[in-house]
Amino acid sequence: MSESREAARERARELRAEHRKRDRRRRLAVIGGIVGGVVAAGLIVAVVLATSVRTSTRGPQNMLSDGIKIGEQFLAERTPALGVGRTPVPASTNASSDVVDIKIYYDYLCPNCGVFEERNGAQLRTWLEKGAATVEYHPIAIFTSKSNGTQYALRAANAAACVAEFSPDEFFAFHEALFADQPEENTDGLSDVDLVETAESVGVGNLGNIEDCVQTQRFRSWVIEATQRAVSGPIASSDVASVESTPTIIVNGKQFVYTTAFDPNEFAQFVAVATGQSFTTNPTPTPTPTETPAP
Repeated sequence: MSESREAARERARELRAEHRKRDRRRRLAVIGGIVGGVVAAGLIVAVVLATSVRTSTRGPQNMLSDGIKIGEQFLAERTPALGVGRTPVPASTNASSDVVDIKIYYDYLCPNCGVFEERNGAQLRTWLEKGAATVEYHPIAIFTSKSNGTQYALRAANAAACVAEFSPDEFFAFHEALFADQPEENTDGLSDVDLVETAESVGVGNLGNIEDCVQTQRFRSWVIEATQRAVSGPIASSDVASVESTPTIIVNGKQFVYTTAFDPNEFAQFVAVATGQSFTTNPTPTPTPTETPAP
């Protein structure tokens, strides 16, 4: 499973390489001032709303909470779609208190989101593989004006919503692929064709439906509305009043306030503390083992 997904990610990197080159070390400059990188989310959303002609539509299947919840072996929790004008419904509570509940609000063009993913994605993958955590991904679009007029952040979030509806168990792989070669801010970003090719490269199913959904921006209105809900708040089942910057990371209802360059040990320590575990230099949340019935 891990080998095939890694191969898919590598294909996605190769596919994107012909469209752009970037130096990942530029992210150090971004991280050099986390505060400087904080997004005035309300302002960015206002720009999106002002430049968008919208007719409200339902949300994507499997995102009733405005996010998609991924669990053990990267399988998505199935939910109905959010109806027009309805209030999102919080995702189900994890059956075991030993399984960490993580929520992440992110923008696919956000540089800090890319750094977090680059430095913490591997341990998130491990926790999901082991069933030690669930991760509820909330794609929002607050960098929509930062792509030379192509509205990449909005289109990428729409593409993620398309995958959530038509191929939810491949959402995690698609999410990883979009960050594997993330466009730089103030570039055109990926085209709709690129987004569909990325989905194909990681094994997303129902590709015909995905292509139509991406090209027509079926969930454009939902992305805008979900973004507005996130920045207006409150964030359900948490102590977070609203999303003020991306990424916003919530562990068992508590916000992870990052103060360094998204150090994986810092994040793992926060997760360990949130779950009442002792912290080691290489922590991994571990679900309670299931007892084997006596013969």
